[in-house]
Amino acid sequence: MKKVLVVLTNTTRYGDTADATGLWLGEATEFALIMQNAGYDIDYVSPKGGFVPLDPRGMKYVDEEIMEFYENDDFQKRALSSSLSPEQINPDDYIAIYYAGGHGVMWDFPNNQVLQKIATSIYENGGFVTSVCHGIAGLLNIRLSNGDYLIYDREITGFTKTEEILAGKQKVVPFFNQVAAEHRGAKFMKRRAYREYAVQDGHLITGQNPFSAKAVANLLLKNLG
Repeated sequence: MKKVLVVLTNTTRYGDTADATGLWLGEATEFALIMQNAGYDIDYVSPKGGFVPLDPRGMKYVDEEIMEFYENDDFQKRALSSSLSPEQINPDDYIAIYYAGGHGVMWDFPNNQVLQKIATSIYENGGFVTSVCHGIAGLLNIRLSNGDYLIYDREITGFTKTEEILAGKQKVVPFFNQVAAEHRGAKFMKRRAYREYAVQDGHLITGQNPFSAKAVANLLLKNLG
């Protein structure tokens, strides 16, 4: 049974502001817990490797399950303190890659070419590319071997423009994920703001917002059998 690779951000602040951001904790823990309970091993990678900051806003939405996973030594060490760097990853080891969100990913996910190549390899080897919420930023510039964008003409979802406005961050984010995805020819799907929603198109599985991580994990498990 192959492993699942979880991608986390290293970004600590919104652009050049003094406002803190980072990983939205529950988007990582809820997904990882479901996959681990199903028997899959998880590795954690970030664009630079090493330290992964937490988005303070995300800590307002934790529950006992999220906190227990967060307090686990393995998660604190391998995800938050010493995440792997992309150069340490062998794509052949993984059956799926999952991009967790938090606003920080908007700055360090889209243009990381090593992570893009890892995702392409996993996908073209028959694996799955998955994301939740802002994590879709990591999918925007992934190209297949034929040069096409991975998300071109595919049904996907992610944090919507409406949700970004409701979050009050429309003036600080470098772009809107929904708009960027549509510019790449994706068929962007959405439901009511902040309601759980995940969509699958072949080996591409995406979730709309922070409350969709479990839905992405469960869809992935159905496909892995």
